[in-house]
Amino acid sequence: MSETDRLGEQAASLGIDIPDENLKLFERYTELLLYWNEKINLTAITDPEGVRIKHYLDSLTLILSGKLPENGSMIDIGAGAGFPSLPVKLARPDLRVTMLDSLGKRVDFLNRVIRELGLKDIGAVHLRAEDGAHTFLREGFDAAAARAVADLAVLAEYALPYVKIGGYFVAMKGSSPEEEADLAEPAINALGGRLEEIKKIYIPYGELRHSLVIIKKIEKTPPQYPRKAGKPSKEPIR
Repeated sequence: MSETDRLGEQAASLGIDIPDENLKLFERYTELLLYWNEKINLTAITDPEGVRIKHYLDSLTLILSGKLPENGSMIDIGAGAGFPSLPVKLARPDLRVTMLDSLGKRVDFLNRVIRELGLKDIGAVHLRAEDGAHTFLREGFDAAAARAVADLAVLAEYALPYVKIGGYFVAMKGSSPEEEADLAEPAINALGGRLEEIKKIYIPYGELRHSLVIIKKIEKTPPQYPRKAGKPSKEPIR
């Protein structure tokens, strides 16, 4: 069985259906990822099984949040090599996706993948999260996602300003984020959000456990947020 067949079968077992015509695109994505990884250091995971489970399946579990509306819009904060946004787009082609990253070389890679795979309604933008949220992108998305390794209070300041009222920010965190979520609640509330749920995710194939921290946007983010570049990470809202 090929890696793409395994991916389709394993995703389906988790309740995620990937369209047949897009399933085969994961193979080309992997080729591009591994080729460009030798030039710009995109990932430490390079074995096919690791890419399938730790990148693709892990990213696809964002869909299990239930917060990506049909034909909705999503922004990926700190998209890196395209996780979780590109696998989610391949499984949910109805979504309009924006990938945000602060490194130009990564953005070039992402846009190359988009062209090579022939994807529509998706693009990568070279901006710091703190800067992009003060442009036309502000409060323009049904959902924001982040798989980046950062404190939840910091991620909330990066992401919530992009989300429409009534939309959601979903942070992909480790297996036990409860304490971190408690500490982040003042920041979430100050940014116009409300912690709604922590959803536990288990991927049996790699015995991976993580959590989706689901935050609803209930009111506009005050205009002073996000603060200038570097400030959120140095002085998280508490």
